Order: sequence, then C-alpha cells, then structure tokens
Amino acid sequence: MTTAENKTNFYIDDADLYYEIILSKGKGYLTKKAESYFIIVAENVNKKLRPRYKDDEEMMDCFQHGLMIMLENWKSFNEKRYGKALPYITEIFKRGATDGSNQIKNKKYNQKDSVKFISIERSNEGKGLHNI
Repeated sequence: MTTAENKTNFYIDDADLYYEIILSKGKGYLTKKAESYFIIVAENVNKKLRPRYKDDEEMMDCFQHGLMIMLENWKSFNEKRYGKALPYITEIFKRGATDGSNQIKNKKYNQKDSVKFISIERSNEGKGLHNI
C-alpha cells in the first residue's frame, strides 16, 4: 500500500499490521509502512472519540498524545501472546488519548488547587515533623 493509497483507504488488514510490527521489531525501529498504519488507526479511533471533546483543539491534542503513546509502546506488542495486532494498537491509542484528555481536564495531574493533608506523626519517616 503506498502513501497515496493510505490517504484514501482507511481500512487496514490486521495481518498487514501484524507483519509490519514483527518486521519493525526485527529491524529495531518502526518502518514507514507501520507508521502510516498507526496514523490511520489513530485517525479512525479519534473519529469515534470526537463526541468526548469540547472542541477541535482538544481533539487534536488528545490525538497527538495518543499517537505519541502508541509510538512509544509499539515494541511491547507480544506476538506470542496476541494473535492480532489491531486491537492491541487500538487500545494503546485509546488509553493514550484518554490520558491526554485527563491531563487537559486536570483530572489526574497537577492538582495544585486540591487540599492535601500531612500527618505530623507520620511525616519524616515516622519520626514526626519536629524532632527534639
């Protein structure tokens, strides 16, 4: 499949993706064809996640974060355990996009405005805050 075909054809055969991931793992780097497959997967999944986002900017931020997570974790695909690559790669993208959304919406990270309690007795490795 050429790059021109990738832009018009949004269908990926799981066997092709599986083969490209195995080939990439053997080479030690992601092949161009595998990269284009990952982008197609990310675009297709992101279309389905569109209602979750408040605007296009948030959608693109989450798309980029999901794609980054997918490109960082593709080597963890275990061909001995999984017979299909598409569901695995799709799930990595979805979790990455959700993580990006949580960062934007401040659900998980940077909770500076929340109240934090420090125990005087348990701080400083159980020695208390004020050692005399």
